[in-house]
Amino acid sequence: MTDFVLLYKGGSMAETDEERAAVMDAWTSWFGELGSAIRDRGNPFTETARHVRSDGSIGDVAASGIATGYSIVQADSIDGATALAKGCPVLTSGGEIEVYETFPVM
Repeated sequence: MTDFVLLYKGGSMAETDEERAAVMDAWTSWFGELGSAIRDRGNPFTETARHVRSDGSIGDVAASGIATGYSIVQADSIDGATALAKGCPVLTSGGEIEVYETFPVM
C-alpha cells in the first residue's frame, strides 16, 4: 500500500449554517466510506498563497492556481486512489482533485 495526496482545487464555500452542516455531514460520510484508507483527513487552505522560486523571488499564487485543501489516502495504485477520490464532496461544489503518489525517503 502506498500513500497518495489528494490535492483539492476550487469548489465553492457553503453560505448558510444549514449548507455548512450538510457539507460537513458529506465529508464525515465520505471519510467513513474510506475507512482505513484515510491516512490524514487533511484540512482546507486559506486563500492566501505564495510561491518561492529557485532564484529566491517570492510572489503571490494566482487565484486560478490556488489549492484549497488536501487529504492523504492509502491505496494499492494511483488508479485505486483516484477511484477513492471520486466520492469526495469537493467535487459536488465544482472543485477538482489532483492525485499524487508519495514515496518514503526519510
